[in-house]
Amino acid sequence: MEKFDKFEKLDRKVEETIHEVENMDKRKFYKNSFVYAFIWALSLNLIIETLGRFPTQGIFGGISFMFHSPVVFLYNTLIIFTTLVIASVFKRRLFVFTIVAIFWLAVGIINGVILTQRMTPFTVKDLSNLEDGLTIITNYLSTPVIVLAGLAIAAAIGGLVLLFIKGPQKKDKVKRKRNLAGVVLVISFTFLSTTLVIRAGIVETFFGNLAYAYRDYGVVYCFTNTWLNTGISKPSGYSEESILDIFTEKELGDDNAMLLQEKDEDEKHPNILFLQLESFIDPATIKSIELSGDACPNFRRLMGEYSSGELTVPACGAGTANVEFEVLTGLSVKFFGPGEYPYKAVLKEKTGESLAYDLNSLGYTSHAIHNHRAVFYNRNTVFANMGFDTFTSLEYMQNVAKTPRNWAKDNVLTECINDALDSTQGRDMIYTISVQGHGKYPAEKVIENPQIEVLSAPTEELKWKYEYYVNQIYEMDKFIGELTKELSNRQEPTVLIMYGDHIPAIDLTEEDLENGNLYGTQYIIWDNFGMEKDDENLHTYQLAAHVMDMLDMQVGTIFTYQQNHKNSETYLSDLKALGYDILYGKYYIYGGSNPFEPSALKMGVKDIKIEEVVKIGDRYYIKGQNFTQYSKVTLDGKSLKTIYLGESVLGLLEEVDPEDAPNMKVSQIENKSKEILSTTE
Repeated sequence: MEKFDKFEKLDRKVEETIHEVENMDKRKFYKNSFVYAFIWALSLNLIIETLGRFPTQGIFGGISFMFHSPVVFLYNTLIIFTTLVIASVFKRRLFVFTIVAIFWLAVGIINGVILTQRMTPFTVKDLSNLEDGLTIITNYLSTPVIVLAGLAIAAAIGGLVLLFIKGPQKKDKVKRKRNLAGVVLVISFTFLSTTLVIRAGIVETFFGNLAYAYRDYGVVYCFTNTWLNTGISKPSGYSEESILDIFTEKELGDDNAMLLQEKDEDEKHPNILFLQLESFIDPATIKSIELSGDACPNFRRLMGEYSSGELTVPACGAGTANVEFEVLTGLSVKFFGPGEYPYKAVLKEKTGESLAYDLNSLGYTSHAIHNHRAVFYNRNTVFANMGFDTFTSLEYMQNVAKTPRNWAKDNVLTECINDALDSTQGRDMIYTISVQGHGKYPAEKVIENPQIEVLSAPTEELKWKYEYYVNQIYEMDKFIGELTKELSNRQEPTVLIMYGDHIPAIDLTEEDLENGNLYGTQYIIWDNFGMEKDDENLHTYQLAAHVMDMLDMQVGTIFTYQQNHKNSETYLSDLKALGYDILYGKYYIYGGSNPFEPSALKMGVKDIKIEEVVKIGDRYYIKGQNFTQYSKVTLDGKSLKTIYLGESVLGLLEEVDPEDAPNMKVSQIENKSKEILSTTE
């Protein structure tokens, strides 16, 4: 009887349990389960991949990726799932879940939008460029689109605040230990899966081509990789002995370290000029379009007459600063994390050996010139950490013409280069970065009477994009002709190295280009003293060493290594080890300490001077020299309302105490950030 009562009680308990399950709120069940999180992760990953592939594959790109690469797709889903399940340990789990989901959705949307404007996908490193990106957003997006984006962001923030205040909370006790154990299990499984897919070669940790990596390995994995993988990794067996063994005893010298040489005033060394041309390639090499004429006759002629070749660059459609870095340091940015900008990271914080520092030991004065904002990519800070003596940015330029897309035209650079050469009695190294060829390229007709017409293109939209682009190239080529003519007339021996920094951010594929290389541009080494023509295909990080070799000059750690060890079997691994030692390591190659101090970087080569402060009626006028449209009257560090009346006169539009008038100064102020770049004494 007693056993029968126990069975009866058990039977009732089972019936009650079945009844509870049958009446359970299914929606609540799924919200509180990991199954719900996985369904959302799957959906989010499909949306993210669709957005990332939409510019090239259309609306079904995500679905195609899911079926053609199911393992990679599920692995990316697992990463999202791992972040979503964290919400299970919070009482406000819906709020936390929504925050995480919005983050991944935002990554997908931003990546999709960026890929409509450039060929390089969205990375974590782009977040460090957010301020720079916002300053040029009007060059890419229309005002209504910017307003709508702002409203959408505001609505999302408002919705999240409302969800936090009014949203549901778990009323019963959160089973944190159980849920935390589940989260730890998911994280452990994700780490194990990561190890397996990497070892199996399903995904890679090194991205030779960032765009291809996102395509093949998924947006989520690649985006996460750009966050976790930064800097140059420490070489295996890194030690003083391993670094010094890279060089011969003769190269190291008596001190057993690579140090800067004594000043060499030998006048046989020429001026060395680099001209980095924004998005410059020969449009005739684009097979998918037909043009009415030659867009770059000067560049093509010079390629035939002077040393030239194909240049493999580390950027595709964007990434100018990384091309600069490679040329100036001799290091490859592929040694760093994917999508990383050393200008935004290590060189923002510390000095690093560069061509400017190295040529200083030969008596050179180093100048940087860029017809864009000084603070873009932190150049006003980075160039000091790379040893430049002067930096002439847009804020120090006169009579700057603009393109229909509001980029400065390159013809202003001829005068700037001449001013830099005239500013010293000795030899100069000038690194000039142009900007005229920059996108976004309009999808409609904006040039009424183009010098070069696009006669045929794959689509009407591409026709107008290419027509705008090739006409900018035409004007840039005209500038090249004028610059080489000017330099030919100077009595100083001069070398000018010209090259494109990357292909334009237009919908180009390998099939569209004659060389089939999305990372290929061209270079020319022009001179005015009869150097022998020496054609060779190079990488950008080899370019400066190649020029030094042609000039029979050997200086600096990296460039000496490049010249003497480029045929070594361990060429790239040793180059990477040197990069680590110089930028992140213990400076073994210098004897244990960094020998480089930031330079006293002077903004502009022309002195901005106040000669007289004149009061006429109720207004003050400042008379002086070399004012520009970025010149503002300042008092005690505060910018006053100023009108530019010419390079010798500024007008003040607000009242000032007459006793304070003698204390007024003129400062060059960056328009977007309002940062003061320099001030008169």
